[in-house]
Amino acid sequence: MSEKLTHFDAEGKAIMVDVGDKQSTSRKALACGEIRMQQATLKRIMDRNIEKGDVFGIARIAGIMAAKQTSGLIPLCHPLALTSVELEFNPLIEQGCVEISATAKVNGQTGVEMEALTAVSVAALTIYDMCKAVDKLMVIGAIRLEQKSGGKSGDFSRPQDG
Repeated sequence: MSEKLTHFDAEGKAIMVDVGDKQSTSRKALACGEIRMQQATLKRIMDRNIEKGDVFGIARIAGIMAAKQTSGLIPLCHPLALTSVELEFNPLIEQGCVEISATAKVNGQTGVEMEALTAVSVAALTIYDMCKAVDKLMVIGAIRLEQKSGGKSGDFSRPQDG
């Protein structure tokens, strides 16, 4: 990781990077994370037996809305005209875990990694909020960038273990 950090000026003050001269390109980012819970809680989600409603449906909308608001949450992020945000939920009942993935796309001058990461984070928080009355042991974690494409720095794919 020898890349120069670009969010600071010559005097060390935080700045919003000037992307005005960068070429607009198609960009895409995939982020993933998880929320761990008791198996009984996940079974209730799958059976649509959570009093607050359709947990994954509401978490999907929350993640999309969050991605659209990323620049208002992360101080130095540029506002982006997202072209697509998709969230997927993979429930693993035996492990008491829901894997969450978000893909964000834009045609623009800067990447969408933060939007994808924000979507995963808020989707997980929404699941927590909707289920906290029945399971206070839930744990959110492993939020990470898996892939990105487009832009000057090129493509990235997280190396797979083993």
